[in-house]
Amino acid sequence: MTTTTTTTARTPRALHITLWILQALLAAAFLATGLMKLALPVAQLAGQMPWVNDVPAFLVRFIGLAEFAGALGLILPALTRVRPNLTPLAALGLIAVMVFASLFHLSRGEGMMVPANLLLAAIAGVIAWGRTRKAPIQPR
Repeated sequence: MTTTTTTTARTPRALHITLWILQALLAAAFLATGLMKLALPVAQLAGQMPWVNDVPAFLVRFIGLAEFAGALGLILPALTRVRPNLTPLAALGLIAVMVFASLFHLSRGEGMMVPANLLLAAIAGVIAWGRTRKAPIQPR
């Protein structure tokens, strides 16, 4: 009986730590790409992301803003414990961004981009699930 209690006590802590690591990594990735899409001139972005020439500049900036906001949403509400229920919602928003990115790349014949998009969406899905069901962060 003691072993079961110890095991169940460790599982949420390990999951909590794992989720924080995933949140930090995913936030760093989206913070970097979001800031890049917000700050760099579209002509400069086109050298790294050819698709930006085929969409309006405001869409590139909007995607950057969504990625930047999602990155902040993965960390700040959970870290401050002010409205931590926003963290899984941010993860769900990033899933939507990655699903639309996958569809867009498929429509352009850029299938090699889709696995990375789906991997990021899967990580966001684990965060949404974990912070909603298994290791939610309690508000102050």
